Amino acid sequence: MTTARRKPYGVKGAPYAFLLPATVLFASFFALPIGYAVWLSFHKVHVFGLGLGKGARSEVWAGVENYTDALTDSELLDGALRVLGYGCIVVPVMLGLALLFALMLDAEKVRLAPFTRLAIFLPYAIPGVVAALLWGFLYLPDVSPFSFVLDKLGLPQPDLLDGGPLYLALSNIAVWGGTGFNMIVIYTALQAVPAEVYEAAKLDGATPLQIALRIKIPMVASSLVLTFFFSIIATLQVFNEPTTLKPLTNSVSTTWSPLMKVYRDAFGTGDIHQAAAEAVIIALATLVLSFGFLRAANRRDKQEAAG
Repeated sequence: MTTARRKPYGVKGAPYAFLLPATVLFASFFALPIGYAVWLSFHKVHVFGLGLGKGARSEVWAGVENYTDALTDSELLDGALRVLGYGCIVVPVMLGLALLFALMLDAEKVRLAPFTRLAIFLPYAIPGVVAALLWGFLYLPDVSPFSFVLDKLGLPQPDLLDGGPLYLALSNIAVWGGTGFNMIVIYTALQAVPAEVYEAAKLDGATPLQIALRIKIPMVASSLVLTFFFSIIATLQVFNEPTTLKPLTNSVSTTWSPLMKVYRDAFGTGDIHQAAAEAVIIALATLVLSFGFLRAANRRDKQEAAG
C-alpha cells in the first residue's frame, strides 16, 4: 500500500508567496485608505473655547452626523443633478459613436484601417487635464480659431463656457477622450465573432445593414454592457474637466460636481471628516448604480436564454 508524499512546506507556501506582493499593495493603497476614510466619516473635530492652545481641538465620535449633513446639503445634491444631466449627454453619445466606429472598421472594405483605429484611439492616450486645457482654449472666444472663422463669416459666436452650452462643452471633452477606448473594446469583440456566421447570413441574402443590426450588435451585447458600466463610473467621478475649465469661466463653481465638493471641503475649508462622508456616499452610489445595472443586464440575458 502506497502513501502519498507530503509536499514540502516551501512548495505548499509558494502560491501565497507569489500573492503576497499584490496583497500588500492592495491593502496599503486601496483597502487601508478606504477604511481610514470610513473611520474619518464617523468622527468630527470638537473645539473647546476659542480653539487655542494645546488640547483645545480634539477628534470625537460623530456617528452619522456627517452623513446626515451631506445628504441634506443642497450643494452636494445640486452637483449630483448636474452630473446626471452631464451623464445623459456623455454616455449615449460616446457609446453610440464607439459602436458606429467599431462597425465601420469591421466592414469588409475599409481603407487605412490601422491608421483609422489609431486616430480614433489616440485622444484616449492624452491625459484628461491636457485635453481639458486644449479644448478650454478652443472654447475661449478671444483665442479660439473657431471664433475667428465665425467672426470673419459674420456668424454669431456662441459662448460655450456659460449656461446650457457649458454642459455640451464638458460633454464634448469626455466624448472626444473616451470614444476611442470603448471603440477598441467593441471592435475586439467583433473580431472574435466567427466569419462563418457572416457568410451564412450573406447566403441567406442579408444586407450589410441587416448583418450589423441583427447579428453584430447582439453578438457584442456583453461588450456594450461592459463599456456602459465603465462609462457610468467615469461619469459619476467627473472631476478633471470642470476643475480645469474653472479658471476660464465663472459658470463652474467649486461644487459643480460631487467630487469637486469633496475636494473643496477637504482641502479648501479643511473639513476632512465631512469630505470623507461625502466620498463614502459617492462610492456607495457608484457601487449601487453600477452593480444594479449589471444585475439587470444579467437577468435580461438569462431571460433571453431561457426563452
